[in-house]
Amino acid sequence: MLVSVSVGSVTVSLADTGRVIFAHVGGKTPGVGFTVDQIVWNYRLPRVILAALCGCGLAVSGVILQALVNNPLADPYVLGLSSGASLGAVTVMASAGAALGGVGVSTAAFLGAILTAAVVFALGQRRGTVVPIRLVLAGVAVGYLLLAATNYLQLRATPNELRAVMFWTMGSVAGASWERLGPVTAVVLLVVAVVLAFGRRLNVLGTGDEQATALGVDVRTTRIILLALASLLTGTLIAVAGGIGFVGLMIPHLVRLSFGVDHRRALPLSALLGGAYLVAVDLLSRTIGAPDELPLGIFTAAFGAPFFLWLLRRDGDRT
Repeated sequence: MLVSVSVGSVTVSLADTGRVIFAHVGGKTPGVGFTVDQIVWNYRLPRVILAALCGCGLAVSGVILQALVNNPLADPYVLGLSSGASLGAVTVMASAGAALGGVGVSTAAFLGAILTAAVVFALGQRRGTVVPIRLVLAGVAVGYLLLAATNYLQLRATPNELRAVMFWTMGSVAGASWERLGPVTAVVLLVVAVVLAFGRRLNVLGTGDEQATALGVDVRTTRIILLALASLLTGTLIAVAGGIGFVGLMIPHLVRLSFGVDHRRALPLSALLGGAYLVAVDLLSRTIGAPDELPLGIFTAAFGAPFFLWLLRRDGDRT
């Protein structure tokens, strides 16, 4: 993270970067120029921390969703959560907030993700029981419906609105600030801490509902709690950073391939690897085309899509 903070369109030495951070943490004067202080403390450090939080949260959300629906290809996009958040955000951007009573983009995106999760969860049940395959199919159908509505709004947007919409839907942490980090950090740390306690129950769920029930796990309640936590996590992150795809799909698989399927290990390792991965992606996004910045989604798709295709081919060879 220190390297990511120091590198950019203006390079700051690691020594000055560390000096600025430790001075602010210790309540002292940094002893560097005003410009360097502003770049490190007010611009780059908040965005690097936000990138780490987004990678951590999206990876953990991917682990949860894949375990809940017993589908290795599940992630927040497949279950429609990202589409719901995008529709909420684009509605505000295309109408200057008037369509939703003046609420902000982040609030609209969060509400969109949460409402979509509620609809998908309701459609994914049969006789009061959550059915994993129905949950996936409901997520895909609702996601496409919301995507169609989002595309319609994009067609009606002005060129300036359309550029903002495109940038947001492909993800960016450029809007990070210390004021916005507080709530996001609290949600990510709290949800990840709670989810870590569910590692054993996620292992048991993987053996099948009947076996899990026989081992004393309340399958329905566990699914409801974990789905709500994954929705809260995804909605919060999409609200502040836009749509960042493939992190929730790729990172959990990399961890399981490297360290096994035990969720007691997969959850914390996915959180760490996801955070490191998105910090590296953010560094690429603001250095490759400097001084212009590219959306995160370009890089996560460039890395994630080949991995997704390799995963499909690998699973196909096993069947």
